[in-house]
Formats: sequence, C-alpha cells, structure tokens
Amino acid sequence: MSTTVFSQLDRSLHEHLAALVRLAATGDDRTAVELARSELPRVVTAVKALLDEHTPDEHGRCPTCRTRRWSRRLPSPCRAYLGAQLALTVGGDGRSDGHHGHLRDAG
Repeated sequence: MSTTVFSQLDRSLHEHLAALVRLAATGDDRTAVELARSELPRVVTAVKALLDEHTPDEHGRCPTCRTRRWSRRLPSPCRAYLGAQLALTVGGDGRSDGHHGHLRDAG
C-alpha cells in the first residue's frame, strides 16, 4: 500500500497534536507553561486559518462547504465552525469530572 503525501501530512499532524495533549496532561507545571507559551499561539493560528476558509458569505453560508452553487438551504454555521465551537466551549476534551477547563472558568 503506497503512502500519499496527504496521509503523511495527516499522520504527522495527528501525532503532533497527540504529543501536545500528552505533554499537557502528564507534564509538570513548568512543562505545561512552556508548552502553552510555545504551542498555543501556533494552534490558535492554525484554527484561525482553518476558520478563515469557512467564513460565511453575505448570506450566512460557508463558501467552502456549500455543496451546490445555488443552494437554497437556510444560513447556518458550517461543520468546521460548529466543530470548533463545540470543541472549545462545550468540552471536547473527554474529561468526565464536570470541569472542562474553559477560559471563562479561570476568572
């Protein structure tokens, strides 16, 4: 089975993200702070770049996800925006202790 460039990039990205999660979960406080300072801005930049590709048009529709040119669907957030929103605010971290570590919890 041949490996495509996309599959190599995909594997590399997933391995990098898994390493970040592992370090954040198991590292000591100093490691966590260094990780946050070095990697968080890069992750935020990546998420912003992804969401920029999915910015709704003047009709509230995502030009990237739209399946048909003249679609009559109601305006709604696309899956990229919904996925980011859910992961960042509803708690896609898999924790079961009822605390998701949201930014708004820090204040």
